[in-house]
Amino acid sequence: MQTPHDDEHPAGQSRRARFVMGLLVGVVVTAGSIAVVDRVATPEETIVAAVPVVATLPADEPVAAPPVSADVSRRNAIVHAVEDVSPAVVTISVTLLRRERSVPFADPMWRYFFPDMGREFVRKSTSMGSGFIISEDGVIVTNEHVVRGATDIEVSLPDGRLFSGSIVGEADPQTDLALIKISGEDLPVAPLGTSEDLMIGEWAIAMGNPFGYLIRDAHPTVTVGVISALNRDFDASSSSDQVYRDMIQTDASINPGNSGGPLVSSEGKVIGVNTFIFSQSGGSQGIGFAIPVRRVRMIVDDILRYGEVRHNFWTGIRIQEVDRWIAETLDLPSDRGAIIYDVEAQSPGEKAGLRRGDVIVAVAGRRVDGTREVREEFAGAVVGQQVELIVVREG
Repeated sequence: MQTPHDDEHPAGQSRRARFVMGLLVGVVVTAGSIAVVDRVATPEETIVAAVPVVATLPADEPVAAPPVSADVSRRNAIVHAVEDVSPAVVTISVTLLRRERSVPFADPMWRYFFPDMGREFVRKSTSMGSGFIISEDGVIVTNEHVVRGATDIEVSLPDGRLFSGSIVGEADPQTDLALIKISGEDLPVAPLGTSEDLMIGEWAIAMGNPFGYLIRDAHPTVTVGVISALNRDFDASSSSDQVYRDMIQTDASINPGNSGGPLVSSEGKVIGVNTFIFSQSGGSQGIGFAIPVRRVRMIVDDILRYGEVRHNFWTGIRIQEVDRWIAETLDLPSDRGAIIYDVEAQSPGEKAGLRRGDVIVAVAGRRVDGTREVREEFAGAVVGQQVELIVVREG
């Protein structure tokens, strides 16, 4: 019996038919896939061809942003402010010569009866402070107590340069400010800001050189805090004739050696001169004070123009205490204040609109109880400065 060939067998024919149909389907699908590019596809072909496209890049999926560098995020406003000002912050080394007398007897009784006995000699000492350059020709602002009694001044810049400095005009002990002059090229300058619009709570950066030459690094130290208070006043004490007005209080650490250095805003502008601290231990306790830059500008202008600060100003008004009789006569609510009993013609007082009989109740925004307070508020003022008064007139 002859066995039929597989291609003649119904089952063989079925397998061959399936193979041919599959080949044709593959050709059709391939042709359809290519045709999407060359012609407008039918809806069926578009769906088939679009599946891999949608799966590869969904149209509504957002593109991820590149990662932010950690170095970029760390460069905040304080970093930029320090970079702007620090090149102009200097170290001031002062040599002092002091006359002293040696006493041959240790017993206090002998020193009392023979005060002139002993040998007089000169002792050499040094002290250090900070300052900052405010002009390209080398003018430096610092505190008067930093250069008091100086016979030799050396100024060190953060870039390593050393200069011999000299005091410009007369240093002013009453405002505790002084100017030093150095001669050099390409000197960095600290940008001056304003102190009229300062806000309690905003950043404050204290810069200076508390280490001096103890470490071989001329770059200033930076401490950061906030402005704690404004318009702090301190009158002259028994041991000093310095009068501090409108002082800026900050908790940015002001350490020994920082005196004369700048207090800087987060905008990179000098807003004050670091001057003194309140401390029971001698170190910083978060209560430091700086002279506002508005006052510094006035003092600098006076010294550069006239060689000194002009404290002998003229107001042209004369005042006396308000007693109970004056208060009743003028129908005043109380006997507090100082009454003006004379105004000179063509004086600053007359030009300001003051009249005889006006009662001064506040000076520079501070209430006064009598003539002593009025004079204290005017203490430390300089020629050209404007002082606001509040007066009671006709009720």
